[in-house]
Amino acid sequence: MARFPEAEHRRLHKMICMQCYARNAMRATRCRKCGSTELRPKAKEARKE
Repeated sequence: MARFPEAEHRRLHKMICMQCYARNAMRATRCRKCGSTELRPKAKEARKE
């Protein structure tokens, strides 16, 4: 993934809104953009096509 653990943490330690796909803080309970409460953690591994 990233070269440094700090960079990887910065890029992957996020929550993604399942309605508008906005990036939110890991401690978020609702989306900053649309207000939805449907958040999921960002995937740590790439999906297979």
